[in-house]
Amino acid sequence: MKPKLQVLDQEIRTLTKDGFEYICITDIARFKNREQTDDLIRNWLRNRNTIEFLGIWEQLNNPNFKPVEFDGFKKEAGLNSFTLTPKQWIASTAAVGVISKQGRYGGTYAQKDIAFEFASWVSVEFKLYLIKEFQRLKEHEQQTLGWDIRRNLAKVNYLIHTDAIKENLIPDELTKSQIRCIYASEADVLNMALFGITAKQWRDQNPSLSGNLRDHANVHQLVCLANLESLNAHFIEQGIPQSERLAELNKLAIRQMRILSVAQGMLLVDKEI
Repeated sequence: MKPKLQVLDQEIRTLTKDGFEYICITDIARFKNREQTDDLIRNWLRNRNTIEFLGIWEQLNNPNFKPVEFDGFKKEAGLNSFTLTPKQWIASTAAVGVISKQGRYGGTYAQKDIAFEFASWVSVEFKLYLIKEFQRLKEHEQQTLGWDIRRNLAKVNYLIHTDAIKENLIPDELTKSQIRCIYASEADVLNMALFGITAKQWRDQNPSLSGNLRDHANVHQLVCLANLESLNAHFIEQGIPQSERLAELNKLAIRQMRILSVAQGMLLVDKEI
């Protein structure tokens, strides 16, 4: 489910299809007239400038667009007798910049540039707030994506970590329960080095939270964790005792978190400037 935009107390739905981001212009139309959204969209489509804008967008982004049918609409646009619905535009020209969805939660969606154009026709003020809210949403999605990438990196590095444990710390004669204890013990070496707490201690302190300690880590912590996993695997292969590894990993974690925090502060200053 794609997140919704909140613009001047109006909820605006969004969706992504085939690499294009769409905004529901039916929801935008409700800002002006909640009862006649379809009429507003059809009136906008009747405008010659709208038809030309839609045609140029399709020619730039849609190799299957039908220019002959587009020329026919462009010639009729502006005439009193000319009418056009989103469905007619899509069916006749094979347009992809506009989507018509059926059902209870349906409506007309337009690619973001087209939606901004429609919003300008409805209200210049609304358009400006819409663009600002859309940009905020994109920034949030990028931050979330960055977190996911770093979380997956930590998981990949954890495989290297567990392989080092398997090859160097687990004798053949141990039971499955004992092996799990070794893996958990080594995982907590990383947890203690970075977070100063074991997985069990975190669960006991946060019974209402789902997931585990690492699922609630921030981006900086995940970057540092990925580094610590690789380093601990190297230390294990060298035969360094666990207590010595923990002490060294803790020093490295403190140093790396300081560096990452300073770097983040510099980025924020540059952004403000």
